[in-house]
Amino acid sequence: MSNAATPTITVERETRPVIVLMNDNIIASTKEALILKEGNRAPVYYIPKEHVAMEFLLPTDHHTTCPHKGEARYWTITGQGRAVENGAWAYDNPHEAASAIAGHLSFYPDKLRIEVG
Repeated sequence: MSNAATPTITVERETRPVIVLMNDNIIASTKEALILKEGNRAPVYYIPKEHVAMEFLLPTDHHTTCPHKGEARYWTITGQGRAVENGAWAYDNPHEAASAIAGHLSFYPDKLRIEVG
């Protein structure tokens, strides 16, 4: 079923390496990132969970629901005496349009440094 109000979601493989940093700590590094594009929003990088330094992430009770992607859970990122509350999220069981991002985490680019290329 198509709904004109529903933004188009596309998920593509990023061909360049992607690194996520907090201060000088590498939180994630991969050559297997995905880019999710949703309507007019800025593209969002999703990193395979096995390429994320999970020792820097503490799960939180925060959850949000996106009508197009599903329910997201969050982690606070810690390191060098600093914390970025709810700075990472994942959709464990995303809706069909975004099913490729299952098993991946994403990070807020305004709270962490994301380097591509």
